[in-house]
Amino acid sequence: MNAYTFAKEQYATLGIDTEAAIKTLDSIPVSMHCWQGDDVRGFEQRGGALSGGIQATGSHPGAANNADELRSMIDRALTLIPGTTRINLHAMYGDVKGVERNEIKPEHFAAWIDWAKEHNLAIDFNPTLFGHPKSADGLTLSHPDKAIRDFWIEHCKRSRKIAETFTKEIGSPSVCNLWIADGFKDVPADTMMPRKRLVEALDEIFAEKLDVIDAVESKLFGIGVESYTVGSHEFYMGYAAKNNLALCLDAGHFHPTEVISAKISAVSLFVQRLLLHVSRPVRWDSDHVILLDDELIAIAKEIIRHDLSDRVHIGLDYFDGSIDRVSAWAVGMRNMRKALLIALLEPYKQMKEAEYRFDFTTRLTLTEESKTLPWAAVWDEYCARSGRPVRL
Repeated sequence: MNAYTFAKEQYATLGIDTEAAIKTLDSIPVSMHCWQGDDVRGFEQRGGALSGGIQATGSHPGAANNADELRSMIDRALTLIPGTTRINLHAMYGDVKGVERNEIKPEHFAAWIDWAKEHNLAIDFNPTLFGHPKSADGLTLSHPDKAIRDFWIEHCKRSRKIAETFTKEIGSPSVCNLWIADGFKDVPADTMMPRKRLVEALDEIFAEKLDVIDAVESKLFGIGVESYTVGSHEFYMGYAAKNNLALCLDAGHFHPTEVISAKISAVSLFVQRLLLHVSRPVRWDSDHVILLDDELIAIAKEIIRHDLSDRVHIGLDYFDGSIDRVSAWAVGMRNMRKALLIALLEPYKQMKEAEYRFDFTTRLTLTEESKTLPWAAVWDEYCARSGRPVRL
């Protein structure tokens, strides 16, 4: 008897079908972020600091210098990653050298579309509102200067058009996520007016209905904007619920004692869709490569337990220049799928039934015993069937 046959029988005693779990796991999309491959530099080649509280550290050789190199790196990563994978692009990753951000067009991403079609990949998208002279004040869509706001509004509108082109050309709805780093280093006197300006800007950006899944993303703070963030969680929670947008929860964008797994079921009652940016914060929003840790497994369990896989869009978001970048992608993407598999193999039905009977002893026993069930043997079988290495 091989390891998978043994595992299959063990799970069957709990009424869990490992074949069904493998099939479901393979179908859940996970969006792989392009910016791990070049340390969030992009291909505008304008130079200067990233800004927006973003800082990639490390000098490991091999960072991509152009889109062809980046796609080649992604090609190598995909040979190590099983399951349905999407690619997540920022606006600064097209053929955009010398192109201002308020002038970007779908044609600047034609090479990405051709490559995605060849590899049977869908593409998600993000306007890039950092690392630019017009974001140097720490404000973009909430800037008091209307000319600067209009510049970024136009950039976001064009980004949504590009995302819609991905949807039409590839045939899978593109998630278009809007994040800004707007805020102040010290406590502002007026906390209201920047948020009113942001609401007006967002209303203009989202006025036209497009064939995309629009998402908005909050943040607690970043370097240089430690005391006040315009687009806070409360701000975007309200805006997303009011305007029927997806709400993005980034694992590193909250207080150190907060975790996004605790928020998923709550906010899912008020917004139709969620976008997750899964990273691993250390001390602050440091975006380390995700580990198969308790929080990652908790995130996956919240998605699977509440049957939210069709409403929660999973994307990864980390950038580590101190290690091999292809390996960083592979480790993170595989860990996300491992967490989902663990959740799919959990005896949740029995745990829930025991809880409804107020039988907390059985609930506790099932919770703890399930941790040592042979899920790794199912993972090995899944990788082998997918034509991906069982071990990296």
